[in-house]
Amino acid sequence: MGLDTPDMKELLEPSPPIRYGDRTGANYVGGPRHLSAVLPALSACLGAPVATDVHPSAKALQEALGLPDARSVVVVLVDGLGFWNLVSRQGHVPYLRSLLSEPINQRPLYTSLPSTTVAAMGVFGTGTSPGLTGMTGYTQLNPDTGQLGQMIQFRGAQDPERLQRRPTVFETLQAQGVRVTSSGLPRFRNSALTRAALRGGDYLAHNHSRQRLLAACQAARQSGLTYLYIRDVDKVGHHSGWEGEEWVAALEATDAQLAELHRRLPAGTLTVIVADHGMVEADPDQRIDIAQDPELSQDVRLVGGEPRAVMLYLDQGADPQVVSARWHDRLGERAWVLTRDQAIQQGIFGPVDPRIRPMIGDLLILAGDRVTLVNSAGQTDAATRLPGVHGSWTRLETQIPCLIDLV
Repeated sequence: MGLDTPDMKELLEPSPPIRYGDRTGANYVGGPRHLSAVLPALSACLGAPVATDVHPSAKALQEALGLPDARSVVVVLVDGLGFWNLVSRQGHVPYLRSLLSEPINQRPLYTSLPSTTVAAMGVFGTGTSPGLTGMTGYTQLNPDTGQLGQMIQFRGAQDPERLQRRPTVFETLQAQGVRVTSSGLPRFRNSALTRAALRGGDYLAHNHSRQRLLAACQAARQSGLTYLYIRDVDKVGHHSGWEGEEWVAALEATDAQLAELHRRLPAGTLTVIVADHGMVEADPDQRIDIAQDPELSQDVRLVGGEPRAVMLYLDQGADPQVVSARWHDRLGERAWVLTRDQAIQQGIFGPVDPRIRPMIGDLLILAGDRVTLVNSAGQTDAATRLPGVHGSWTRLETQIPCLIDLV
């Protein structure tokens, strides 16, 4: 049975509230079918279940995701490959299309909110939530300096290990004597993001994508967990958009890599392919520059987050309710405006550590349709005009694949 792509208008509607934990049920979005559940579930597949602050039962996650026991597991994270981005271009990817033909692979997972790499990688690596990892957006408040820190390279941010104090699943598995191997670019070996979210295990560094793939295949010959990261789909999407030929070419190249992985892995290896978020094609005519709008910039000290999920840090003494009302009146149906308290009460950041709470903006603005919210006073012109964006809570951005392949 094939998959049809819903109307784009439907895909740009917000998802129901995404929940963290092991609970399942009708109208309950997330739970076991969440990016935070993947590594704990795979730990159970390996017979070394890892419980986390959000997911107490790794075995329950394994059963909910329909994952078999396995001696060797390979988990591949394809940056930026949303479930519906993939389904809409499935004609270009024979290997991934063959996986999508299986009913078990036709159910998307949900990623974190904001639906962005920093938050999602923290959720993926620890099996918890942004409110516990402290990794809440592309830029966020550093309470030590009172200024924004950029959270990909952690420029201006707290040290990774000081900010993100939860044990990673890799660390916990390694402590149990399970082999854990990551295959990635040399510059990511000791990067801040790796140290925060993916620390633990051995790291095999190669510059060429095929060398990384072959290294992962070699590692998988031994029992344990192997992690492979593929970035090109996201990189091309940001710079060219996801609806054009360049993105399709990057997707085709990724499909070819994954097909070779399938061919080269030893028999009995379990492969699970996931992503960190999807992507929306920005509309230049729906670009809103906060710095150029006096109503929006009033009472705002810092503009953090990203173009689809802005976090506003207000001037001292400013009332978040008043500013929220002003933004709501100004933006109408183009975005959803939440105070920090409302966002936390709705579970957007999952469980929140009191230490992390001040790092979350006084207001969270989630863009609708193809809207982007930028700040020309603090961003380069190129950064305010990216063709491909993500971060909000639409289905296009929050629903990701979980493709299971037992070699």
